[in-house]
Amino acid sequence: MTREDVLDCVVRNLVDTVEELEGVEIDPAASMKDLGANSLDIVEVVSCSMRELKVKVPRSELKTLKDINELVDLLYQILGEKKLAS
Repeated sequence: MTREDVLDCVVRNLVDTVEELEGVEIDPAASMKDLGANSLDIVEVVSCSMRELKVKVPRSELKTLKDINELVDLLYQILGEKKLAS
């Protein structure tokens, strides 16, 4: 799985969760909050993305994320570590 695949997963879950984003081009450098997601929306996006990618991210690591790119990088990194471990 490529980083682009992870980005597609996160963006798809974001658009599914925040209906106002349907048809809007998502800038990965933006925060989900800046795009109109509330805290519950963000939890839903992260949970759905982790479930879809079959990874778990410690909450402590999620607290420091500032934008979509940072979330994608973290998920991609964990996917790579998971692949190396198997």
